[in-house]
Amino acid sequence: MGGAIWLARVIHLISAFWTLGLALLIFTDVFGRGLLNSPVPGTKEIVQNSIVAITFLQLPLAIYGGSMLRTSIFADAVPLRMRLVLRTFASLLGIAFLLGLVISTWEPLMDAYRIGEYEGEGALRVPTWPVRGGVLVMSAFGAVAYCMMIIFDWQGRLIDEYQAPGSA
Repeated sequence: MGGAIWLARVIHLISAFWTLGLALLIFTDVFGRGLLNSPVPGTKEIVQNSIVAITFLQLPLAIYGGSMLRTSIFADAVPLRMRLVLRTFASLLGIAFLLGLVISTWEPLMDAYRIGEYEGEGALRVPTWPVRGGVLVMSAFGAVAYCMMIIFDWQGRLIDEYQAPGSA
């Protein structure tokens, strides 16, 4: 338990620093474009790929922290045991979705690596396989996180029905 949550926190921290770097890149590009008439080459491609990567890097900790989107209208209206069943069902849907992403991402990842697929033309060409690989790995990690959350929930180890111990 502790190791997976610790890893999710580290990955989340990486995504936070990546976001900061992206903000600096965008600032530099806008500054260069507006005042110096010299934008940073490849900013569009870097931002485009980074947004996807950052989103998936934040996924496991969002699952462990109970921060995934949910509606409380049903949960508030049913008894505690039924809420447990609803959370389990939602987690199973999350697992199915993320495993679907893993399966559907595998072949495009291998193709992108094999052919050297990239985004952009000219001064900067950004390879796509690292982002595709990140989506695959983080989707698998997210599916494992959902499995762990089901186990924690049925063992009564969640902090507030949604948050894994040690995720805060």
